[in-house]
Amino acid sequence: MIRVDFLTPPQGGLLGFRMEGHAGFGPEGEDIVCAAVSSAAYLTVNTLTEIRHITPLSLRVEEGEMFFRTEPKDEPLCRDFLQGLKLHLTALEEQYPQCVQVGYLEI
Repeated sequence: MIRVDFLTPPQGGLLGFRMEGHAGFGPEGEDIVCAAVSSAAYLTVNTLTEIRHITPLSLRVEEGEMFFRTEPKDEPLCRDFLQGLKLHLTALEEQYPQCVQVGYLEI
């Protein structure tokens, strides 16, 4: 299962996400759920870092794991992109509840 936790400060908003695990929907290299989740995460991070020129507070990508966190000052610039990612992943969670779980982690 892929677990995604959106990083939320006490006052609200989204400062990033932590993603880990494997969907297990299909064979490695053919898993459409894993591909959808990974593609959405990379699109979001690449757009924020390369197009919006956000310097993340933390960015880590490893096999089966991605962690992205922005500075609180950058939250307004990142808000729509992170909300879009959350919307997309929540829809995948509804379609594939055995493969994707979305939650929140207060930081």
